[in-house]
Amino acid sequence: MKVNIKSVILLLMAAFFVLPLPAQEEKTIKRKVAISRFSNETQYAKGLFYDRENDPMRKQAMDILSSKLAASGKFILLERDDLDLLMAESSDSIRKVNADYIILGSITEFGRKAEGQQKLFSSTKTQTVEAGVSIRLVEVSTGLIIYSDEAKGFAETTSKTTLGIGGAAGFDATLSDKAISAAISQLVENIINKCMDKPWKSYILSAEDGTYIISGGAAQGIASGDVFHVYRKGKVVTNPQTGIDIELPGTKTGEVTVLSTLGDTPENEISLCSYEGEALDTEDLMNYYISDK
Repeated sequence: MKVNIKSVILLLMAAFFVLPLPAQEEKTIKRKVAISRFSNETQYAKGLFYDRENDPMRKQAMDILSSKLAASGKFILLERDDLDLLMAESSDSIRKVNADYIILGSITEFGRKAEGQQKLFSSTKTQTVEAGVSIRLVEVSTGLIIYSDEAKGFAETTSKTTLGIGGAAGFDATLSDKAISAAISQLVENIINKCMDKPWKSYILSAEDGTYIISGGAAQGIASGDVFHVYRKGKVVTNPQTGIDIELPGTKTGEVTVLSTLGDTPENEISLCSYEGEALDTEDLMNYYISDK
């Protein structure tokens, strides 16, 4: 009988070597983020008829931050007209916001200068803008600030003429955008890491005939077959040094499996789930929460 040497070698190689399976991408549940006030604390361009609500720099900063967070693909950005009012009230009011996190920002520094240099046959003109941005990230479920930082950004443009030939640089309005964007860029990665490192949480809204309704749906990346952990909330204790209430880690009671999702906007989306584990007190569902970790 003729033996195919090549086939034998391939079989031996297959016996000793196992090809690695492609790594599965970890499922990410998008966090709901609401951007609250983004104020301009500088005195730049604040004249007699200055309108705080229509401050162009404030709107620039909010748009830039929103665009960068949306581009990460990890967030659902929510708009709340009454967010400033809630932020001014107690932490209980903050928890009414249908979001995981609230971002508060401010432009703390802004300066523009123009410098020129005149030589015998040439001249240069440099416009420079420097901006400072401060960010605070508030966790809605606790009302605590979990991240706070400040960064500075710079932007400049230079024009040169030689023997009268060359571009004459006028006022460059885009430099303010670039400087603010540079400052925010330094903070965005930390914002993303802080939000994504913490477990995603949801809550049981209702239970009927063995079906449990939880908040969150398809827009956040939740799909049929997803399994999440159910925890009974931990005891709330008060830190005598700071006077701040701290919720101790919860106790796992079981798991929910997503059957289907409903809703047409991130604000009203829900998921229908089955549950396995120890019996839940359906009269006190607010004593439980859902987590992906």
